[in-house]
Amino acid sequence: MPLALAWLPGRVPNVLLVPGTSSIAHLREILAVAELNLTGDAVRALDGT
Repeated sequence: MPLALAWLPGRVPNVLLVPGTSSIAHLREILAVAELNLTGDAVRALDGT
């Protein structure tokens, strides 16, 4: 899920991600997304182009 959360805002200009969680471990995982910086190559690979 963190990869999807990092990828989605670059795909759609007007998106607000509000993921829910039921555990502290998942919350930490979601917060770690802010540290992800996807390269152009990574985005193209995820897009399948």
